[in-house]
Amino acid sequence: MTHANEEPAMRVRELLNQWQRSGEQEIQDQAFTVRLTRHEKAKIAALADMFPGRSETDIVLDLLRAALSELEAGMPYVPGPRVVSEDEQGDPLYEDIGPMPRYRELTRKHLEGQD
Repeated sequence: MTHANEEPAMRVRELLNQWQRSGEQEIQDQAFTVRLTRHEKAKIAALADMFPGRSETDIVLDLLRAALSELEAGMPYVPGPRVVSEDEQGDPLYEDIGPMPRYRELTRKHLEGQD
C-alpha cells in the first residue's frame, strides 16, 4: 500500500527494465557512505557497465530503494483487537499491531529531525 509522499513500491527485478528505459540521473538529497566488499563493488561496476546511463551511485541507490520497498511490503500485518475501519463489504478492519506502524512512526520521526 502506498501512502501520501511515498513512492510506489519497486521490486528489485523491475530495476533492470527501468535501467534499460531510463538513462537520466536523479538528484540525491544526502550523501551516505557504505563499505562494499571487492566482490560487491565488482557487481556494481558490472551493472554500471551494462547500463552506461546509470552511475555506480545510481545503481546502489536504486538497489537500496527497491530493497526497502520489498522489506516494507514483506512486513506482516498483525491484526489487533481494535476495529479502525470497515472494508467495502462492511467487514471490520483491525488496527495493525505488527512492525509497520512502528516503522512508519520512526520514519516520520527521522524525517522531522532532518528539517
